[in-house]
Amino acid sequence: MTDIPSDNTSPESKNRRDFLTLLTASTVTVGGVALVWPFLNSLSPPAKNVATQRFIDVDISPLAEGQQISVVWQNKPIFIIKRSSDALKKLQDPDLLILLRDPESKEHQQPAYATNWHRSIKPEIGVFIGICTHLGCVPILTAGNILGKNYHCACHGSTFDLSGRVYQSVPAPYNLPVPPYDFIKPNIIRIGKNPDGHSFGLEDITQL
Repeated sequence: MTDIPSDNTSPESKNRRDFLTLLTASTVTVGGVALVWPFLNSLSPPAKNVATQRFIDVDISPLAEGQQISVVWQNKPIFIIKRSSDALKKLQDPDLLILLRDPESKEHQQPAYATNWHRSIKPEIGVFIGICTHLGCVPILTAGNILGKNYHCACHGSTFDLSGRVYQSVPAPYNLPVPPYDFIKPNIIRIGKNPDGHSFGLEDITQL
C-alpha cells in the first residue's frame, strides 16, 4: 500500500522539498552545459599540470583505423584521429568539397605544414583543437552519412568533416584549428612543437 503524504509537513521538510524542486529545475536549465564539463574533465591526463605544459607527447600506436583519442593541452581538448584509406578518399570527393566553406584551408586555422587537403602532416593522422569556431563548444565524432563520419557540434549544429573543415550554412565560420605538432617518433606525436624550420602558435590562428 502506498503511503499518502500528510498535509502536516514540518517546516524543515518543506524547505528541503522546495530546495530539491529548485535544484531539479536548475539542472534542466543548465543540463547542456553540465554535460560538457565531465567530458572535458575526462580528457585530462593523469600527469600533474599536464594541461598547461608547453608540450605533451602522445603515443598513438594503439590507435586503430577509425578511432580517435583525446588529450588536453594548454587547457584545450585535442583530437587525434586515425583515418582509413576509405575516409581519405571521401575527403577528396567533389561531392563533399562543394559542401564545405573553406575546402582548401585558405583561412589561417592551421600551420603551413598542415595546409593541404588532409590538414595534417601524415594524411592518415588528423590532429585538431576540438573547439567549435562558433561559440567554443566541443564537437563529437558522429557515425556519419553517405560522405562518411564527421564532427558535429550539438550546441548549434555546426558540422566539420574528418579534416576539420566546416560545412557551409552552419553557424561556425572557420575550420577547426590545427595545433602546432610534430612526430618525434613514428608513433609519438609531440603537441606544441613544430617541425624543424616552421614557426606556428595559437596566436597565429584566425579564430580559436
